[in-house]
Amino acid sequence: MRTEQSTVAGQGGGDDLALLGLLQLVSPALPIGAFAFSQGLESAFELGWVSDEASLGEWLEGVLEDGLTRCELPVLARLQTAWAAGDGEAVVEWDRWLAANRETAELAAEDARLGASLIRLLGSLDLLPNCPEKSPSGALPALPPGAGYVTAFAWTAHVRGVPVRQALLGFAWAWLENQLAVACKALPLGHTSAQRLVERLRPALVTAVDEALAVEEDELGPVLPGLALASALHETQYSRLFRS
Repeated sequence: MRTEQSTVAGQGGGDDLALLGLLQLVSPALPIGAFAFSQGLESAFELGWVSDEASLGEWLEGVLEDGLTRCELPVLARLQTAWAAGDGEAVVEWDRWLAANRETAELAAEDARLGASLIRLLGSLDLLPNCPEKSPSGALPALPPGAGYVTAFAWTAHVRGVPVRQALLGFAWAWLENQLAVACKALPLGHTSAQRLVERLRPALVTAVDEALAVEEDELGPVLPGLALASALHETQYSRLFRS
């Protein structure tokens, strides 16, 4: 008698399960607290650098091109490749590299707290690398102590069987949704305006992933002085809704 698992696999269900795993990972409903962080965007509102749909679109395009494309996305690809190869040294190296590129206390804290929250969730779902079901031979490296969000995201995408390119698209999509949710709460930005920005930026997400997959290691590193300044100023902003 065929089991449910073999039936699903026989119908190409492995790809379907990977897709569902990615949707779960990037869902705003994932209980890791991403809604509490704006990545400096709230400060950009307060400073008047971003004040409407047009200026928000320009800000997001800049962060995507000079930030995610040169930092989180290419390193996410390298981390997921390292997980697939069982290369614990590379996992630690890239996790530390990302931590060193967080230019303010708030950005560093955001990465650490989201990483810790995702790791706690993975533990409750028996999805950590040290779970016997995931590593019966003990060959997989453990998550580095205090691993950041991108490192934990890469592991989750790997264990869910998500292809690298789709993992990067999912990460970029989650970032965009979070930033637009921040704007809808704090700018304010209407939901129709947010959807217009989605339409404007969807092609840019694809381009960002293409470039991130092609970038060489000596080209890595974010170039976002404005975001770093906004994030630093947010630390002492008098009234705020978000933690970064």
